[in-house]
Parts: sequence; structure tokens; C-alpha cells
Amino acid sequence: MKNIDKVVIPMLKTGYCAPKIAGLAKATGEPAATIHYNIKRMEKGGLIKGYKAVFDYSKIDEGVCAYILINLSYDEDVNHEQVSKKLSSMPQVESVDIISGEWDALIKVRAKNLDEFYEFESSVLNNKGVSKVMSMISLKQMKTEFMLQ
Repeated sequence: MKNIDKVVIPMLKTGYCAPKIAGLAKATGEPAATIHYNIKRMEKGGLIKGYKAVFDYSKIDEGVCAYILINLSYDEDVNHEQVSKKLSSMPQVESVDIISGEWDALIKVRAKNLDEFYEFESSVLNNKGVSKVMSMISLKQMKTEFMLQ
């Protein structure tokens, strides 16, 4: 059978997943139709924003996980939300949070290896509005996306 991992994995990362209604029905003792109705209601109401697969990232060539703290410049022409949105659009970025304290933003990054991470971090520094970064490499994840490792 044809291996289409390289096509399917990015799709699964961006929401091409669905809840296991039969499993939820069995676990709750409710009919599948009730589960389906409630899930659809929560989706329409914005309680559920999407679904995604949880990967063993080392097996899909994204074994380096890092966190980058970012200081943004306070120039009049720098909009922190716009800079954060630009960073969010980069494929290596898993999450971006605007935070309080000494730093302005925290991004979570996944990369194939340290060389790829280094290139990514250099590209972050080249963004207008980014004045300083501090990186932290995750040595071992114990829990990710609500799953113990």
C-alpha cells in the first residue's frame, strides 16, 4: 500500500480528526445520537475549536521541542499581536502565547534536529519587532497534549 504519511500528518496536525463517538457513547452509557448531537452543539457554540492527532514527534522527524521567550520592541510602529500572528504562521511553531512578566511572548517550536532549530531561531530574530530571545530545549516531555508519555 502507498505510504502517504507526508501528506496526512500535516492534515492531522491542523484538524482533520474526529471524535470517537462510539467510544464516548460506550464510556458514558449514552446513545451515540446523543453524543453526536452534543458534540455538534459544542462545535457550533465555539466550545470545541477543532481536533488533532497526538503524535510521537520523534517518529515524524520533529524530535526537537523547544520554547522560546521573546521580548518585543516598544517602537510605535510595532504591534505585538501582529508580530505574534506572524510567528504563529511559521510551520515549526506549535503555539504562541502573549505573556506577562519580563518577556512578552512564549512560543513552542518543533524541529527535526538542532540545526533546523538554530535556523528557525535565527529567522525569529530577523523579524521586525523582535528585540531579544531566550531558548530552552525540552530534554524529555513527560506529558503533552493531555497524554502522559
